[in-house]
Amino acid sequence: MRAWVFNRPAPIDEGPLRLVERETPVPGPGQVRVRVSTCGVCRTDLHLAEGDLAPRRAGVVPGHEVVGTVDARGEGARRFRPGERIGVAWLAKTCGACRFCTSGRENLCLSPRFTGWDDDGGFAEYTVVDENFAYRLPEAFPDLDAAPLLCAGIIGFRALRRANLPPGGKLGIYGFGASAHLAAQVAIYEGATVHVLTRSEAARQLALSLGAASAADATARPPEPLDAAILFAPVGHLVPAALEALDRGGTLAIAGVHLSDVPVLNYQADLFQERTLTSVTANTRHDGEEMLAAATRLRIQVKAIAYPFERADQALADLAHGRVNGAAVLEMPVRAAQP
Repeated sequence: MRAWVFNRPAPIDEGPLRLVERETPVPGPGQVRVRVSTCGVCRTDLHLAEGDLAPRRAGVVPGHEVVGTVDARGEGARRFRPGERIGVAWLAKTCGACRFCTSGRENLCLSPRFTGWDDDGGFAEYTVVDENFAYRLPEAFPDLDAAPLLCAGIIGFRALRRANLPPGGKLGIYGFGASAHLAAQVAIYEGATVHVLTRSEAARQLALSLGAASAADATARPPEPLDAAILFAPVGHLVPAALEALDRGGTLAIAGVHLSDVPVLNYQADLFQERTLTSVTANTRHDGEEMLAAATRLRIQVKAIAYPFERADQALADLAHGRVNGAAVLEMPVRAAQP
C-alpha cells in the first residue's frame, strides 16, 4: 500500500513527508483494519513534521482524523461488521487501569498511545485501530466532512467545555482554523455571543458567515469583556492579551498540543480577580461521542478543503503558511479492494 511517512523532523518546506510503499497492515487481536477514504490534516501533524513534538519513532504514518470502512477484523474483534464506516481519532489506546483511566479521565492516562504519533495513522491506504477506540460516524456527514470532526471537532468541543462558558456568555476565540470554526458553531447554537480574533481576513469572513458577533485581528481588544476564551492559535504571546480581555472570573482554555513560549504574566493585569488559565489535553472517548452527537443535532457546517492523497505534503505546507481557510482533508482515490 502507499503511505506518507515522517523519517526525520524538518521545516515543512524542506519536505519531511515522504510517500513510500509499505506492507498492508494486518489487524491484531481486538483490532480492525480500515480502508481509508478520507483523512483530515491537523496542525498536530505539522508539529510532528517540524519537530515541535518529539517523534516517538522513525517512519510513522501521520493522520488521526481517519474515515474509512472496515475491511478485515483481528481475533476477537466483533464491534464493527465488515464494510461498516468508522472513524479513527487521536486517542488510540489507554491502559484502562491507572488512576486517571479509572476516574473517567482517560485523556490523562499515564501510558497512552496516539494515532499518527505512536501508531501509524491515516495518511495511508489502510490503517488498523483497536475497535474500542474507533467511532461510528453520523450518516449526516459525508466522508469529507466527517474527517475534521474526529480531532478538530472533538478537541474544540472539549476546549469549549474546559472554558467554563456560562449560559448566554461572551466567548472569545483566538485563531480560527479547523477546530475553532466547529467549536464556534456549538457555542453559538448554545446561546453564546462569539467574538473571533485572528490574523487572517478570510478566516474573519468565515467566522462572520457562521454567526460570530464580531471578528478582528488577533491582537485586537474584543468589543466587550469576555466570560471565557479559547486559544486555538499555537502562539504563546497571545496568552496575556486573551487573559486581559477576560471579565472577572473568566477562564482562558488553551486548546493546542503545542504552544510557543508564553511571555511573563503580570499577576494584577492578567490573573487577578479570579481569572483562570487552563489547558486541554487530548480527549476522552466520551468527548468524542458527545461531539459527534452534538454535530448531528446542531447540523454543524464543516468547511472542508479537499486535497488528493498524493498532495499530502502540499496540504501540510498550505496549513503551515496559513493558506487553509477551514479544514484540509485528504481524499483517497478509488481503488480495488485489497485481496
